[in-house]
Amino acid sequence: MKPFTIFVKRRTLLMAAGVSLLLGSCALQPPVMRSAEIRVMTSGAFTAPYKELVPMFEKETGHKVLSAYGASMGNAPDAIPVRLERGEAADIVIMAGPALDDLIKKGKVVPGSRVDLVRSAIGFAVRSGAPKPDISTMENLRKTLLDAKSIAYSASASGTYFSTEMLQKMGIAEQVLPKSKRILSERVGTIVARGDAELGLQQVSELIPIAGIDYVGPLPPEVQQTAFFSAGIVVGAKEPEAARALIKFFTSTTAAPIISKSGLEPMTQK
Repeated sequence: MKPFTIFVKRRTLLMAAGVSLLLGSCALQPPVMRSAEIRVMTSGAFTAPYKELVPMFEKETGHKVLSAYGASMGNAPDAIPVRLERGEAADIVIMAGPALDDLIKKGKVVPGSRVDLVRSAIGFAVRSGAPKPDISTMENLRKTLLDAKSIAYSASASGTYFSTEMLQKMGIAEQVLPKSKRILSERVGTIVARGDAELGLQQVSELIPIAGIDYVGPLPPEVQQTAFFSAGIVVGAKEPEAARALIKFFTSTTAAPIISKSGLEPMTQK
């Protein structure tokens, strides 16, 4: 065999061996995960744990979470249904369960994608240093509401319940509603902290983080209304898989203690 032919064959064999080694090495390496930008619209009840959990998720996965905040319902410009209606992009919405179900019916959220994240209760707060009224019984709550000079309530789920069901059930709607104010695009606790309302009613998790107020306590069991706050995948989401990973993280055992300290009950997935 001619020397040149031997050289060519040796070179071909070495190149083939190199390619085989390279392919074998690649097969041993785990696939590189593509980082994604996940757009989330979330309502106030989940905000406190959300702001603590998102950086943890970003560090763990390399994904970036872009957040927008608004009420679960109502016609405020930043309310989640209004944002979606005007075409704002989102991968996930986090909001009161009934409001999320309504978006599913309207074709805005993927059917079957709802995951309950937390259960939330409603409570009252006063300005820091002000006397805390006793609302532990129905009789004391009725007296507190009748005696209060002004009451602030949210434009979302808790406020809708307060203004359209709870006061009517208690038989004091005519006396209390005229001195009550529905708050749009701002936390009820902020209104109370400024002294613009004597009492503030909202989801407990939305009251606890606000500086300048003191949490009074939850509504009595007879009129308490706990609500699920749930996540869903938006129709047309650009990052559905990364979005599902974020939702799964929110229901993990890692997230549970952070959620609990905010006054919410975590719905940890088994």
